[in-house]
Amino acid sequence: MPDRYTTGMAIRREVLGDAHVDHAEAAKTAFDAPFQEMITEGAWGTLWASDAIPRRERSMLTLALLAATGSFDEIPMHIRATARTGASPRDVMEAFRHVAVYAGVPKANTAIRMARETYAAMAQETGEDPLQ
Repeated sequence: MPDRYTTGMAIRREVLGDAHVDHAEAAKTAFDAPFQEMITEGAWGTLWASDAIPRRERSMLTLALLAATGSFDEIPMHIRATARTGASPRDVMEAFRHVAVYAGVPKANTAIRMARETYAAMAQETGEDPLQ
């Protein structure tokens, strides 16, 4: 059985894509390497590795929690990941509507704006508009 780091790195690549992970790995320094190892093992090798809920739902939960806690910097990365997790733009909007009711309209509004901008960038890159 692979260790949590190996499992985490494989899942991280599956969800975020090789380009994102390669960029993050190239930017890693001795200073932040322990943190990167921790999130690869913990977030990706344990949480995302669990089969208790499908990746689509895990993706929606992650986006809702990021928005609800105001952790907006991570939202574009996880919007891009929806292309691999199966969470549709409609799913994402439903998650953000929950954020509006349970965590506040301003947080949901910011998250929706960021999602819209990220989907537009994805459409320019691929020629396929995920919102259509």
